[in-house]
Amino acid sequence: MKKVLLILFLLTTVSITNAQQVAPFKAGDRVVFVGNSITDGGHYHSYIWLYYMTRFPSQQMWMANGGIGGDTAEDILRRFDGDIASKNPSVITLTFGMNDTGYYEYNGNDAQNFANRKVNEARGHFLEIEKKLQKLNNTRVVMIGTSPYDQTSTFNDDIFQRKNDAMQRIVAIQDSAAKANNWEFLDFNAPMCEVNARMQAQDPAFTVCGTDRIHPDNDGHMLMAYLFLKAQGMGDKPVADFCINARKAKAEKADNCAIENIRSSKDVLSFDYLAESLPYPLDTISHGWGFSRTQAEVLKMIPDFNNEMNMERLTVKGLKGNYRLLIDDILIDTLSAASLENGINLAEYRHTPQYQQACAVMSLNEERWDIERRTRDFAWLQYDWFLKEHNITDYSTEEAARIYRVGATQNGWVEGRKDIYNRLIHPEVMQLLQQEQDLIIRTIYSINTPVTRHIRLEKTR
Repeated sequence: MKKVLLILFLLTTVSITNAQQVAPFKAGDRVVFVGNSITDGGHYHSYIWLYYMTRFPSQQMWMANGGIGGDTAEDILRRFDGDIASKNPSVITLTFGMNDTGYYEYNGNDAQNFANRKVNEARGHFLEIEKKLQKLNNTRVVMIGTSPYDQTSTFNDDIFQRKNDAMQRIVAIQDSAAKANNWEFLDFNAPMCEVNARMQAQDPAFTVCGTDRIHPDNDGHMLMAYLFLKAQGMGDKPVADFCINARKAKAEKADNCAIENIRSSKDVLSFDYLAESLPYPLDTISHGWGFSRTQAEVLKMIPDFNNEMNMERLTVKGLKGNYRLLIDDILIDTLSAASLENGINLAEYRHTPQYQQACAVMSLNEERWDIERRTRDFAWLQYDWFLKEHNITDYSTEEAARIYRVGATQNGWVEGRKDIYNRLIHPEVMQLLQQEQDLIIRTIYSINTPVTRHIRLEKTR
C-alpha cells in the first residue's frame, strides 16, 4: 500500500511540475477566461488575478469572467462575438467539455456510441470557434483542458460511468489545436485526477470536484489557479528572501526586497524591510453558491504550497537564545535562534502587517468577483435564453418582457434570475456595476504597494 501511495504522489508531482508553460501575463493585459459554469460560478480566474495583484503590485492588468453556466462549445460559439471578442482581450483562455459530453446517458446501454457522437459534435463546434480565434489580431490563445468529472470517489453511488474519459478526448482535441495554431495549452484534467487519486488512497470519499462531481469548491479552484500559475513559471518565485547577519549588522541576502537601517546590540536586532511583493492571502471563508470549503483548504492537497508559491523567508544568523519577533510593534512570534538561522516563512503568519494588507486586497477582489457574478447571470439570460431559445437580441422591449414573464413560470433557472433581469435590463444599472468594478480595481492598485516595515528581534529573559 505504501508503494502505491508513493507512486501516486510521484505521478502528481511530475504532472504539476512539468506542466506545459504558459507565458506570464504582463502589465496592460486584458485576459478573458471563457468557459461554462465552472468558470462562471468559480474562483480560479479571480485567484489567479489575486496572485498578480499581490506578487506584481505595479503591473496593472484586467481579467474577466467569461463563463456562462451550462455552456457547450456550441453556446460559446453563439456568444463569441458579442460576449468575448467585444471585450478586446489580449489573452483568451478557453475551456469546455463538461456539458458537451452529456450526463445520464453514460449509464445507458449505448454509452460508447453516445460518447462518440457528443465528442464529434463538440469537435465540430470547436472548429468554428477555432476559425474565430484565428482571425483575432494581437490576441494570445490559451487552451485549458477542463477540470474533471469525478468518476472515482465513493461518497455516493450516483456516478456517470466513464464520462471523464469522453471529456479527456475533448482535451486531446484542444491540445492538437494548440499545437497546430502555435497556441498555448494547459491541462487541468489529468493533474486534478491525480490529486484525486492521491487523496482518495487515504479517503475514498474525497473529491476535488464538489458535491455533484462537477463543480470544484473553493479549494479546488485554488488548485486550478495553482496549476495555472505553476505553468506560468511562478513556482519558487519568493515574495521576498532576506538574510541578516546579526554579528556584522549586515544583510547578506535581499531578494525581491530592500533592507536598511540595521542596528544590532547585545539583546536587540532591528532593521527596516521593504518587499517588492505582498504575501498571497488564502481565504478561510467559503464563497459562492453551494460552496462549503475554503480557498485555504488547498493546503490539504498541496501541503507545500507556501514553500513553492508563497515564501517570505526571514533568516537571521549569529544569535543565541530566544527572541520575540515584532513587525511594526506587533508581536508575531517567539522564536529560537536556531529557528531563525534555519529561516522562517513570514507568509505563514496571518497577523503580520503585510499579510493584513494583502487581506484587504483579497477582500476587495472578492467584492469585485461578486459584482461580476451578477453580470454573468444576466449574460446567461442574454445568450442562453433570449438568443438561444427565442432568437431575441433586444431584450428590453415589452414583448421580450412578456416572453420573460411566461418563461419564468416554466423554467426555474429563468425564474431564479428575475431580480437580475428586472434590474440589469436597464443600461444605467449595468453601467453602474461596471463603474463599481472599475473603482474597486483602482482601489486595489492604490493599496497593494508594499510599504516599509520595521522588524525588531528582542531577546527574551
